[in-house]
Amino acid sequence: MSKIEKILFDINKNPNDVKFTDLCKICDFYFGKARQSGSSHRIYKTPWQGDPRVNIQNKKGKAKAYQVKQVLKAIEKLEVKNGVKK
Repeated sequence: MSKIEKILFDINKNPNDVKFTDLCKICDFYFGKARQSGSSHRIYKTPWQGDPRVNIQNKKGKAKAYQVKQVLKAIEKLEVKNGVKK
């Protein structure tokens, strides 16, 4: 199991306790470099318009749970779109 797969497995297991840096690694892997990273938010480009959006922010070293869930939905949508759903 690769490091990304391990982080993704842990995030799916407990989306309420995710390190912000781990979520950034996942988003960088699936969506590329963030469009905006100098502020409190990191915004990632997706190949579709609208939801699920990939917009995350750091809260005392942790990612916000609702944003983690949005990222998981976006990854699922991306995998379905690309035909690599596990």
